[in-house]
Amino acid sequence: MLYILFSCLAEQLNRFAGFGIGLASLFTENVLAHPCIVLRRQCQVNYHARNYHLTPFTIVNIMYSINKTQGPRALWKGMGSTFIVQGITLGTEGIISECTPLPRELSHKWNLKQIGGHLLLKGLTHVIAMPFYSASLIETVQSEIIRDNPGILDCVREGIGRVVGLGVPHSKRLLPLMVLVFPTAVHGVLHYVISSIVQKLVLFVLKRDNSHNLPTESSTSVQSMLDAYFPELIASFAASLCADVMLYPLETVLHRLHIQGTRTIIDNTDLGYEVLPINTQYEGMRDCINTIKREEGMLGFYKGFGAVIVQYTLHVAVLQLTKIIYSTLLQNVS
Repeated sequence: MLYILFSCLAEQLNRFAGFGIGLASLFTENVLAHPCIVLRRQCQVNYHARNYHLTPFTIVNIMYSINKTQGPRALWKGMGSTFIVQGITLGTEGIISECTPLPRELSHKWNLKQIGGHLLLKGLTHVIAMPFYSASLIETVQSEIIRDNPGILDCVREGIGRVVGLGVPHSKRLLPLMVLVFPTAVHGVLHYVISSIVQKLVLFVLKRDNSHNLPTESSTSVQSMLDAYFPELIASFAASLCADVMLYPLETVLHRLHIQGTRTIIDNTDLGYEVLPINTQYEGMRDCINTIKREEGMLGFYKGFGAVIVQYTLHVAVLQLTKIIYSTLLQNVS
């Protein structure tokens, strides 16, 4: 009777483990890491900055300064709009795949035509979500000192206004959406391709290693839980990290093009207080790349890179802590 009871308890813990581990990963990626995303984007668009914040030490220091002068809310600004953009992206992808022959998922017997259609779907999705991404980017980098309390749907309203040319006033330096189509689609598709390749490679290596390490009878339930949930999370983590690192210079260019002409005022990332206007005059992607290279050097493309290190360090810490907690629970039950 006790054996049956403990078996049921172990099974319930295994199910709870899958949910809890996935939830912890999502929480870290979308909530806990948001201050890193805020500082990363502010550093990327801040062409005034003398401190490039290439290491986590300086980025943590500037986070502390901003939190001290403006309060913790300043580090979580724009989080609601990022969720809205994710929802719009997923919804758009689903609608396009239902209304067109473009495949949302690749079958095991894929061919070049299917890959081309699948990547075209990803590119179209990013292009359609582009105006809302611009609005969300502005909410994320706009200084908390000078902005009013934004509504939850302001991102949608401003995105639609950007398309039809109405709503929030912009300067004459605002780049047309057609100029932003190419860099936005290229960044989105490349990020997906890199992350997909890395994820499959990491999963292959992890599953091959797990197949060689047969668990003992006493650790079967623990090992089965780890083998079931953690390889997917580790592969997803590695894929996102590699894509973010490899495409960071392109992301810097993309964010500067999106923010130009929007009358955005950001925090001074050198001091942690005061504000700075964004008054760039890039003519397009090529001009932006050449200007950054000429005026800020090659490291100018990596401004705020320390925030990426902090972000993924937090993610690793949460994954490891979750792994230890569930391993301990399941070992006790066993």
